[in-house]
Amino acid sequence: MCVSTVLETDFAVERESMEYDVVIVGGGPAGLAAAIRLKQRARDSGVEIGVCVLEKGSEIGAHILSGAVMDPRALDELIPDWKERGAPLDVPVTEDRFLFLTERGATAVPNWALPDSFKNHGNYVISLANVTRWLGEQAEALGVEIFPGFAAAEVLYGDDGAVKGVATGDLGIGRDGRPSENFQPGIELRAKYTLFCEGARGHLGRQLTDKFKLRENADPQVYGLGIKELWEIDPAKHRPGLVIHTAGWPLESDTYGGSFLYHAGNNQVMVGFVVGLGYTNPYLSPFEEFQRYKTHPSIRAFLEGGKRLSYGARAITAGGLMSLPKLVFPGGALVGDNAGFLNASRIKGSHAAIKTGMLAADAAFDAVHSGRAADELVAYPQAFRRSWLHDELYRARNFKQWMSKGLYLGTAMVGIEQKVFRGKVPWTLRHRHWDHERLKPASKCRPIVYPKPDGKLTFDRLSSVFISNTNHEENQPAHLTLRDASVPVRVNLKAYAGPESRYCPAAVYEFVKTDEGEHLQINAQNCLHCKTCDIKDPTQNIVWTAPEGGGGPNYPNL
Repeated sequence: MCVSTVLETDFAVERESMEYDVVIVGGGPAGLAAAIRLKQRARDSGVEIGVCVLEKGSEIGAHILSGAVMDPRALDELIPDWKERGAPLDVPVTEDRFLFLTERGATAVPNWALPDSFKNHGNYVISLANVTRWLGEQAEALGVEIFPGFAAAEVLYGDDGAVKGVATGDLGIGRDGRPSENFQPGIELRAKYTLFCEGARGHLGRQLTDKFKLRENADPQVYGLGIKELWEIDPAKHRPGLVIHTAGWPLESDTYGGSFLYHAGNNQVMVGFVVGLGYTNPYLSPFEEFQRYKTHPSIRAFLEGGKRLSYGARAITAGGLMSLPKLVFPGGALVGDNAGFLNASRIKGSHAAIKTGMLAADAAFDAVHSGRAADELVAYPQAFRRSWLHDELYRARNFKQWMSKGLYLGTAMVGIEQKVFRGKVPWTLRHRHWDHERLKPASKCRPIVYPKPDGKLTFDRLSSVFISNTNHEENQPAHLTLRDASVPVRVNLKAYAGPESRYCPAAVYEFVKTDEGEHLQINAQNCLHCKTCDIKDPTQNIVWTAPEGGGGPNYPNL
């Protein structure tokens, strides 16, 4: 360990520095799979390799939010005896249902007509947060050093411009930007390679993408916002392993989105809604659409008489194969959903995260222990192109593009591609626009009037944030800032009716009227770290940076 001095604005900070072979940013499935694979390779080769994982959540799994139905294929490869080791995959899928909803009715699609992407035989209904906690235990047993509650705030570069590691954020900086009595400087974690596994729209991953121009040959990335609740329901209504997906109401047919309702164990169901963030009507509120969805007769029948236990929200990548950036750069790589490996047609990303974590780890291990640590990890994207994951994403490469053309045309074309051609069609559709470019002026759109919550089946944002266990140290610099403070009122409110107040699922953004006029109030304490504002703000005026480590939501069993 060594000490370096860094100038933080107008005061100097002495940082400790630690050396590793590989530093991994993000303690989700991708990061932990990479860490486990590195240690497995070292054990099997009889060598040592230093690996650490940084996790900004208060514990491993704290920020993990997913449906989730998990395809165990990648886990089978990583830890073949996961059942014997007690992995929390204990509710196999027993039935698939796919419903097209109207306001009062539902039409079920026969199972024989469903594309394979909507069939879940052999998969498991899980809490991805709990699976991630279990993966953390496996990593630590192999000697991986895991640091929860430490957010990677800065990328470190060498004189040659290559990534040399990351620095954690300083703790105890007050709102005024000066050290408080609780000040603790960040730590520099230096490595031969740094793997960035931050999840969708990772803030360091975004910086690296810009610096190394990783998107030059890729389509724009597109996203969905996933909102989820965990319910305990009447045992008489509980069907362990039942998986229900829906499309249609309450969304208009020209808006991409859909829902899931998964029956887990212990009389619990996971209910959620995904809205594509390329929607055009600025009056649309993904949170309110989710609340409306729960009132549908086919859904409320399961939830009525039950109790809501938890709530969360997170953006997911949906662009698929055509939106993948270049994966590697000098000194590191993008892995998992930070690169965009989620398969939107299956609403699944955890298997892809684990697989890409393994592929990146193999490339890093081989480079470190063959004396090629200065080389880019080109073996990682090469291995991906040869993998079953590439084949899976290739077959689904047109899914989001078709569905963005409308529910009916999209459904028909996806059905033709998947049922007739098995995804091997001679055409490829491209993504043309970023999500923030898609909003129409409010003057050209119809306002949407949402019903008031009843507090039993439907809820407001603030009561929802409360049960997400979200907390941030109040005396710290704001992690949500504006490039130009005049833009929200001068542009967004005037042209788009203030969409910030609707697209955020946590009531972070609020337009407030005072004697001096109207202004945007940012309630950063509510932030779920979903990244929707960073994606959907039409003027790209909002800047999201990592708050103090340990802040944000703390999801149990999600």
